[in-house]
Amino acid sequence: MKKSVLAVCCLVLLTAGLFAGGKQGGGSGSASGKIEVSIIMKSRGSPYFTALTNSVKEGSEKLGWTVSVYDSNDDSVKETENLEAAIAKKVKLIFLDNYESLSVVPLINRAYDAGIPVIAIDSGVGPGAKFVTTVYSNNIENGRAVGLTYINQYAGKDKPLIAILLSGTKGNPVGEERRTGLFAGIIQARLGLSPDAALAAAKEFNRELTVNGRAKHEKAKFEVRGQGWGQWSRDGGRTAADDLIVANKDLNLLMGENDEMNLGAMGALEVAGLKGKVDIIAAADGSKAAYDLMKVPGSGYIATGENSPTKVGIKAVEIAKEILIDGKDPWGYPEITMTEAFAVTKENADEHYEYGF
Repeated sequence: MKKSVLAVCCLVLLTAGLFAGGKQGGGSGSASGKIEVSIIMKSRGSPYFTALTNSVKEGSEKLGWTVSVYDSNDDSVKETENLEAAIAKKVKLIFLDNYESLSVVPLINRAYDAGIPVIAIDSGVGPGAKFVTTVYSNNIENGRAVGLTYINQYAGKDKPLIAILLSGTKGNPVGEERRTGLFAGIIQARLGLSPDAALAAAKEFNRELTVNGRAKHEKAKFEVRGQGWGQWSRDGGRTAADDLIVANKDLNLLMGENDEMNLGAMGALEVAGLKGKVDIIAAADGSKAAYDLMKVPGSGYIATGENSPTKVGIKAVEIAKEILIDGKDPWGYPEITMTEAFAVTKENADEHYEYGF
């Protein structure tokens, strides 16, 4: 009789170990024979977010998983509702591109308590969140790669650079990382500095730009005459560039924190009679429209950093598979997982085209 009781107790404990939530996470999906995951997006209103959603969804479905997709429409209330719905469905894992980094923290922790790992994609989450990792492109190193490539392969070390800069939104950390990386690459290539020394100089250059609205590095023969805020969009880039070009007709370099703003600014350059006379580089994005322009003689579009939503999605699904199928500890990953940085130019655009958007 005692042996029977002991056997039943062991069976109960084994079952609890396989299917319990909380910190264990991960392995329960494969044990139950069915895996459902949720993708919660801040928005699907741009080609980038559509490509990111599709990459995660298609990668998950190839593994035989059921996928539910939620669109928060840039609304924190809707985002909360979407997270609550995914937790209530008891999905095995959540991919989250959050709109509001702070308000999602309690919900991510509620998912953790329910044994549901959360992988952040593209956007970072606030402090105190119990999530697996954030997967995104390396903003600083993408910018640096573009700056290095531009100087070493195109501009050279002696030509004075008179630039204008199109930034996304004020206070945005991603934008700051992108432009700082771009500055670092230019300064590093022109002065032969170490990566760390160049980054320190770039941070000081960015501080000067923030305070004064312009910045100049005498030794690197590099100055930014003005910074415009293009809201990450093509129309915004056009509007911001119009004002900057009027004030700086002698510019020879247009820099942007993404391709979309640069693409809009090209119309302003054409109206000002500067088409083909100004070099154009982006710290990051990987837009197929930009890749196509690079191969058009006289377009002026030289380089962009690869911020591939497809590669971000592939990496996120790879991590999810390790957790849900291979049984890897969800809580053993680094806080940030970055895709490899690349400067894309006309020479290698074809190699990267399928990963663009």
